[in-house]
Amino acid sequence: MHSLRSGPVSPARFAARCLSTSSQVHAAAKTKKTLAKPNVKNIVLVDGVRTPFLLSGTSYSDLMPHDLGRGALQGLLNRTGVPKEIVDHIIYGIVIQEVKTSNVAREVVLCVCVCVFFVSCVCRSAAVGLIAAGQCDVVVAGGVEFMSDVPIRHSRKMRKTMLSLNKAKTLGQRLSLLGSIRMGHLMPELPAVAEFSTAESMGHSADRLAAAFGVTRVEQDEYALRSHRLAKKAQDEGLLSDIISFQVPGKNIISADNGIRPTSMEQMGKLKPAFVKPHGTVTAANSSFLTDGASAVLIMSEEKALALGYKPKAYLRDFVYVSQDPKDQLLLGPTYATPKVLEKSGLTMEDIDVFEFHEAFAGQIVANLKAMDSDWFAQNCMGRKSKVGVPPMEKFNTWGGSLSLGHPFAATGCRLVTTVAHRLQKEGGQYGVVAACAAGGQVFLPKYTYAQLARADTEYSRGATVQVFLVHSFGLFSVHVLCMKMTMCKSVQKHF
Repeated sequence: MHSLRSGPVSPARFAARCLSTSSQVHAAAKTKKTLAKPNVKNIVLVDGVRTPFLLSGTSYSDLMPHDLGRGALQGLLNRTGVPKEIVDHIIYGIVIQEVKTSNVAREVVLCVCVCVFFVSCVCRSAAVGLIAAGQCDVVVAGGVEFMSDVPIRHSRKMRKTMLSLNKAKTLGQRLSLLGSIRMGHLMPELPAVAEFSTAESMGHSADRLAAAFGVTRVEQDEYALRSHRLAKKAQDEGLLSDIISFQVPGKNIISADNGIRPTSMEQMGKLKPAFVKPHGTVTAANSSFLTDGASAVLIMSEEKALALGYKPKAYLRDFVYVSQDPKDQLLLGPTYATPKVLEKSGLTMEDIDVFEFHEAFAGQIVANLKAMDSDWFAQNCMGRKSKVGVPPMEKFNTWGGSLSLGHPFAATGCRLVTTVAHRLQKEGGQYGVVAACAAGGQVFLPKYTYAQLARADTEYSRGATVQVFLVHSFGLFSVHVLCMKMTMCKSVQKHF
């Protein structure tokens, strides 16, 4: 059990941390349960930052991905004051890669001469770096996404013709190849956020999932509107303190997200389906939008952080892996992962003070909440005796989420982690859960635990612990899983 060291207490600090007698008693009771592991280094989150998340095609449109990545990295170094010479490792990712900078991590950190590692996986590239923290003393993890300028390829036939032209030795061979070009050769291949194994976009998957769980268009629009209203409230109250200003060359300084748009149910109801037409329920209004942005977090061993005089925000402790069928369960990862991470740590849903779930689509969120609140789903699809339990909405994404703040794929992981730490500190909580559905790459479901750290003027002390789990999962193609699970949506639809 963590306990406060004896010594003088600053009245200002006491007032900030202890809002009421009841909250003090509640916090004191929770500090009796800790997830620290013997003989394992404590890993801490020192700080996290992000550039403002902007709608693609707006103020960042003339930049390149590494420009935003460098902005986030430099902002983190400036905010924390960490000497770049002591950074052991930088792990940086992107999902939709710019061809000219295929290793974006290298381009981002050219001004910081340290070892870099590049990762690419939808929705959690930035979060992968958190795992590596236990192997080093000082690690920076982050990610960037730039949807304003995505690579558009020639058709395969055109590419083959152009490669053959490059090899042609005579004028006759070149003319013959040029003469073989037809109109169909000129059709480009547009990028899509789709599963290669199923050829289905996430939007189509979300629409099918919503239908399977009986999630109505109204429910989706209501949840999306909630996200935007809460994000606007958090923005107006200055709670989004992870944002750093970014100077766009030749333009104004950008200091705030520009995708937050609290509108009305009437306006949202006018939009047409975006994926399954004409009868789908997923629209542009209840989906996360294409976003430009970058993020970065600084992670250290607790011993190193304290030796350098830092006041860490949270502990990072553990993780779990979950693999789901990419056809029918791509977006259900949070439902499967949450009970595993809680049971492994000896906690229940009632122990959790803060929930932060990635909002890819409003329908995906509502479907997961319905699955978590269903005994039938738990028994028939998860092999559990009873339901997981639905998070209380007063604890759930109360500063908005990806639907309103934006979702630059590789940068969202850091935003989720930093938001949870800030919410726990602001709200005086102890435990939290972060969950995200994602796609591509290896199966990965990290679970992290955070603890709030208090530090007197010259003396380090630990008060009420704040412990959070970061939960990510995403689809991984598996013939065995796929054959067993293909009928899941039909059976779920019959029940819901």
